[in-house]
Amino acid sequence: MGSGFALPVLGGGDGVAPRITSLLIKPVSAVCNLDCQYCFYLDREADPYKSLPARKMSEETLERLVDTFLFYSYPNSMLAFQGGEPMLAGLPFFQKLVEFEKRYGRDGQNVSNALQTNGILIDDAWCELFREFHFLLGVSIDGPEEVHDVYRYNKAGHGTWRQVMRAIETLQKNKVEFNVLCVLSRANVEKPKELYRFFRGLGIDYVQYIPLSEFDSEGNLLPFTITPEQYGRFLVETFDLWWPDRRKMRIRFFDNLAEALAGQKPGSCTLHETCDSYCVVEYNGDVYPCDFFVERDWKLGNVIVDSWAEIARRQRRYSFAAKKTVGHPECQACEYQSVCKRGCPKFRHGRYGRFEDLDYFCEAYKMIYAKALGPLRKEVARLTGAS
Repeated sequence: MGSGFALPVLGGGDGVAPRITSLLIKPVSAVCNLDCQYCFYLDREADPYKSLPARKMSEETLERLVDTFLFYSYPNSMLAFQGGEPMLAGLPFFQKLVEFEKRYGRDGQNVSNALQTNGILIDDAWCELFREFHFLLGVSIDGPEEVHDVYRYNKAGHGTWRQVMRAIETLQKNKVEFNVLCVLSRANVEKPKELYRFFRGLGIDYVQYIPLSEFDSEGNLLPFTITPEQYGRFLVETFDLWWPDRRKMRIRFFDNLAEALAGQKPGSCTLHETCDSYCVVEYNGDVYPCDFFVERDWKLGNVIVDSWAEIARRQRRYSFAAKKTVGHPECQACEYQSVCKRGCPKFRHGRYGRFEDLDYFCEAYKMIYAKALGPLRKEVARLTGAS
């Protein structure tokens, strides 16, 4: 899946600073139609927009965003939409999006759109848009009903599994390709086999697992947060289930490891050397370096008044990118450093507010690297013909 349009290549590109290669756009900010207990955005003190009940990107901001980013990012432009729930922006908003992309796209330009959704609003009309313009779609579902509904409920406190399953059936009926995003919480982290079989039974061939790590102000684990050991066991057991199936089903974490071993830049920024590959655009055009750090102190600019070249050159962007390079003594001596790249700043900073700490899931990474790197390295060598 990928580009919605492909139009004869011309050339171009500006850029002295590390290029912004993709955008994560939040057209309704953190506003959502669900009330998931573990939501990262709910009641977050650092949210600059928390006092604003209604937030939706204006058509003017959308047009400016598309016009300027397509010009800056030529020839490959990647726009991902997230929330909150991005579909709350409405179908006409996304119809305008592709209209603007057609208007401002240039010859030879590939424009890719992605959207992550809880699925509640999906119907045939949305499916028509997703299918026609080849949206890369991700649907959030945490497994079978008894685990999904533990934390993922609506504003009335009711579980949402049945609505999500209806959405998946609608997507499949309309022949819209989609991936699954599964949040690993205390409700499902001890059930790798059940999750794997559930997704395989649905005919899902691409799954992304996201581990929960949220803490209170004292650094204590919140009730749904999993431990590094639990996450490590989950990954190891899932690897054993997946390995015989690896040509039929893809799991993002293992894909990313294979990309790193093949000398490619992994799809996940967690395995990048620095944190500067993408930027977040809020509903009002404000730009930030990471979705986990949408905070006033990290604001890089605004698409209405700043060019992307200016935003890319901002000292604050360099400062944030460098946070990932802060080495912990254990990282310096670790045999996996060349793959791990010191983990994710969110998982380093999240517990005690220190970027220099170890990634909270360091122990889990060591468990899965010990298990998976050997087989993956051999598989990569076989596929690439390397000795």
